[in-house]
Amino acid sequence: MPLLNIILNILLPPLAVFLKHGISSTFFISLLLTLIGWLPGVIHAFIVNK
Repeated sequence: MPLLNIILNILLPPLAVFLKHGISSTFFISLLLTLIGWLPGVIHAFIVNK
């Protein structure tokens, strides 16, 4: 996993998911989890962007 992707996963999880998967249900799940709490969004981003 490139360093930039790791940084985006931590700072802006929905953006990292968007860059890999585009506008999809995965992006919206990441956005929702990040709005609920930052940590669930980060965990989801790392799982999705393996």
